[in-house]
Amino acid sequence: MSAEPTENVRETEDRHARNAASTQAVLDVMASLRDPQHGCPWDIEQTFATIAPYTIEEAYEVADAIERQDLAALKEELGDLLFQVAFHARMAEEQGAFDFGDVAQALADKMIERHPHVFGEKIERTAEEQTKAWEALKAEKRAAKGASLLDDVAMALPALMRAEKLTKRAARINFDWPTPDEVLVKLDEELAELEEARASGDHEALTEEMGDVLFVMANLARKLKVDPEEALRRANAKFTRRFQHIEQRLNQQGRTGPQPLDEMEALWLEAKRAEKAR
Repeated sequence: MSAEPTENVRETEDRHARNAASTQAVLDVMASLRDPQHGCPWDIEQTFATIAPYTIEEAYEVADAIERQDLAALKEELGDLLFQVAFHARMAEEQGAFDFGDVAQALADKMIERHPHVFGEKIERTAEEQTKAWEALKAEKRAAKGASLLDDVAMALPALMRAEKLTKRAARINFDWPTPDEVLVKLDEELAELEEARASGDHEALTEEMGDVLFVMANLARKLKVDPEEALRRANAKFTRRFQHIEQRLNQQGRTGPQPLDEMEALWLEAKRAEKAR
C-alpha cells in the first residue's frame, strides 16, 4: 500500500532535480556567452535596451505557436523566451542588482501574496471574483505608493492593446461611457474630425485624428467584450488567406505583377465565398 506514494515522491524528486539541472544549464550557457574573455562578442556587447526588442519578439512567437496549436513549436518558443529572462538576469547580476534566483523568488512570493485563497485562508472564489480580488490588491499597492492608476500599464505594449488597457483602468473609477452606443457616437465625431484633418492637408493633424479614431475603436472593443488584438489578428489572417488565393489564381493563369483591380476584387470575393461554403 505504501509503494505507490513512495514512487510518486521519488518521481517528484527526480523531476525537481531535472528541472534544477536544466535551469542551471541555461544559466551556465548564458554566463559563458557573456564571459568578457571567452564569450560571444555579440552577446557581450548587448544591454537591456538592445535586448528588449528580442524579448518582445519572442513573446509574440510564443503567442503565435499557441495560435497555431503547435506544441512542438511552443516548447521551443518558450525556451527562447526563458533565455531572454536569463539574459536580462545575467546582465543585472553583472551590475550587482539581482540575479535569476532573485527573479524567480520574487515571482513566487508575489504569486503567493496574490493568491491567499490558495496559500492562506481557503476561500472559495470564482475566476471572476479572484480577478477582482487581485485587481483590488494591486490597487491598494498603487495607492500606498501614491501611483497613478495608469502607471503600470506598460509603455512597450502594442498600441492597440495598451489603449484597451488604459480605458479599462480608467473605467474602474467610472471614467467610462455607460454603453457601446455612446462610444459609437464618439466614433462618428472622431471620424468627422479625421475627415476635416484630411481636407486641411495637415499631416500632423491627420495623424492625431487617426490616433483618436483607433483609440475609440479600442474602447468600443472593450465595451463589446472583444479583444481588439485578437480581432485584428483574425482580420490579418483573413486578409492573408484571401490575398494568397488571389496570387494563386493569378499564378495559375501565368499572370504576375499589377493586375486590374476589378479582376482581383472578383478573385477576393471568390475566396470569400469559398470560406463561407466550408
